[in-house]
Amino acid sequence: MTPQVRVLRGAPDDLELAALVAGIVAGRAQASAGPSAAARRAAEDRRRWVDGAQRLRGPLARGGDAWRWSGRA
Repeated sequence: MTPQVRVLRGAPDDLELAALVAGIVAGRAQASAGPSAAARRAAEDRRRWVDGAQRLRGPLARGGDAWRWSGRA
């Protein structure tokens, strides 16, 4: 069996090697879990920004000042 991690320089003790392996495992677990909630929210915000239908979200106001408020929706 070939080792998955190889130390190129130095001589780490057991504690240092365990910390290295724990960091690798944690990084891989986070990467396989998918994007975080903040990343999903940012992607949704970008999608809404590009989506032209979002700008047409409601009916236009009626009345004498409707033209003023039409650009603020």
